[in-house]
Amino acid sequence: MKKNISLLLALFVLLSPVKVLAQASPQAFSLQQSIDYALQNRASLKMARNQQDIDKAKVGEIRAMGLPQIDAAADLGKNVIQQKSFLPAEFFQDPDNPNAPEPGTFVPVVFTPQYTGNAAITASQLLFDGSYLIGLKAAKTYTELSRKTTEQNEIDVVEQVTKAYYSVLVSRERMELLNQNLYRLDTLLKQTQVMFEQGVAEKLDVDRLRVTYNNLKVEKQKTERLLTLGEDLLKFQMGMPQKEQLLLTDSLSEVQVDMAKTNRNGFNYSNRIEYSVLETQRDLAMLNLRNIRSGYLPKLYLNGRYGYVAANNDFSEITRSRNWFDFAYVGLGLQVPIFDGLRKHYQIQQSRLTLENAKLGFESLEQGIDLELEQASTDLTNSLDVLASQRENLELAEEIARVAKIKFQEGVGSNLEVVTAETDLRQAQTNYYAAMYDALIAKVNLDKATGTLLIK
Repeated sequence: MKKNISLLLALFVLLSPVKVLAQASPQAFSLQQSIDYALQNRASLKMARNQQDIDKAKVGEIRAMGLPQIDAAADLGKNVIQQKSFLPAEFFQDPDNPNAPEPGTFVPVVFTPQYTGNAAITASQLLFDGSYLIGLKAAKTYTELSRKTTEQNEIDVVEQVTKAYYSVLVSRERMELLNQNLYRLDTLLKQTQVMFEQGVAEKLDVDRLRVTYNNLKVEKQKTERLLTLGEDLLKFQMGMPQKEQLLLTDSLSEVQVDMAKTNRNGFNYSNRIEYSVLETQRDLAMLNLRNIRSGYLPKLYLNGRYGYVAANNDFSEITRSRNWFDFAYVGLGLQVPIFDGLRKHYQIQQSRLTLENAKLGFESLEQGIDLELEQASTDLTNSLDVLASQRENLELAEEIARVAKIKFQEGVGSNLEVVTAETDLRQAQTNYYAAMYDALIAKVNLDKATGTLLIK
């Protein structure tokens, strides 16, 4: 028994690391894969799609009003206190009966049996209703509005995921460069330490480099934390559990910036989902106005009823089938609106103003889109100019740091010159990656402004 237990424990110990490693293996995502994952797993989008299904169900509810309505009902009961009706005493006059009621009075008479029962099926079919016909037309438009609203939410998610993905790419690139800087400084520090031990360099030279090295280590630690935070933000935007690990497969060198988008020639406002949504809202406002006006038209129904009825003072008799008698009814029902206190008149006024506001909304939206396009184009152009300048500064700073190191090692330069060059290099790197991030964000903003961020 002990041997078996030991064997099971050994197997558990051997298999556990395999399981842990399997769980810890990171998932590889390109930018497009991250977007696809977010579109499938983001909780807010799942809620939006559920709302879209709710809207479809509401359309079905409206459509059901024009289908046959069939109900069945049955009733069996006892009149505990039977209702009495009053008849004139003249109906009971009898010259031979001295107890006959006096003329001019009323005699209570029971017409209601003690037990009654009925069972019937009722059916109705709408034949004509102007509001219903307009409602059918509005149903398709309403479904389209729900779909466009979901698409608008998807565009927002794509924007958030793309910006978070680019942020992680920039942070990882900067992290790699910091590691290279640390390696270079560590090598220089060790060489200077040897030079100091040999009497070629001063202790001040070693201390200066050590301060610079320590500062760079702190900067690396801060960048690592920001990188972790950026990855967590990307997971959140993707709808991925925080415990999962990410591996980004894209690189900054693969990102393409289409400068042709800064040219607004050929831009169509309908490319923007907001413009398309407003068009659908305008169509709904027009249909709502027609729907209210159709309320002045009559409504025509086809009604039918078939059932059985029974009545008796003896309950045992009412349960027998021979005492149940059938009946049937078929007819047309017509409702003609005459006067509603001017309710529809005021509803039409409200609907006209709502439609007018929807039309005015196009002017406001177009002006806003024009401004957004101008701002996004200018931001991207400026960002790319700044990025080119910072790239040149970075190359110069790298060259200056390289030359300063060689001069110091050859004994023709000072240690202070090396430290200053390293400090300037780190600042140039920081400025370069900040400019790169700004350019990427400007690219995303321009894609959204031109309506090309999400193309299905």
